[in-house]
Amino acid sequence: MKDPDADLPEDIRWQGKYITAKTRGRWEYVGRARGIRAAVILAVEDGEVLLVEQYRVPLSRLCFELPAGLIGDDDGSDFEHALDAAKRELEEETGYRAEHWEVLGEFWSSPGMVSESFTLLKATGLAQVGEGGGVGGENIVTHRVPIATIADTVAEHRARGTAIDVKLLLLLGGGFIGG
Repeated sequence: MKDPDADLPEDIRWQGKYITAKTRGRWEYVGRARGIRAAVILAVEDGEVLLVEQYRVPLSRLCFELPAGLIGDDDGSDFEHALDAAKRELEEETGYRAEHWEVLGEFWSSPGMVSESFTLLKATGLAQVGEGGGVGGENIVTHRVPIATIADTVAEHRARGTAIDVKLLLLLGGGFIGG
């Protein structure tokens, strides 16, 4: 089934350094400028997963989420590979490096409103090599959470008023962790 607006032209209403607001027919949506995408890291080791907590301005509160970052967001890195971005972001945000990487696929988190996609990568063979915390005042807090307690940990963060990133549903459902 095809949407009646599918073949209409896309109009850019506003563009910043990272975000572009667009319309197509009756649809309004946003996307990343310059084809920027994201890399999201599922870092698992010894029955634990690395999660991060950071303040998200659009939500006006802290958010509990998987480590992640933009691919090609730095000037001069338009052709950055998702794996290179994931390696950089894992170390910047958590202070960990991974020996083994697996690309799990490309996903869209809110396709009715945002055209941005992300590449999900699984990282194993983790070794802590630094403090983490992000760059430029991100103040990211790393959590190493036992997978067996993930539901309780998410519930505790939600009870404190922390936003929960939709990508944590994959931990609650089990999908990618087991095999």
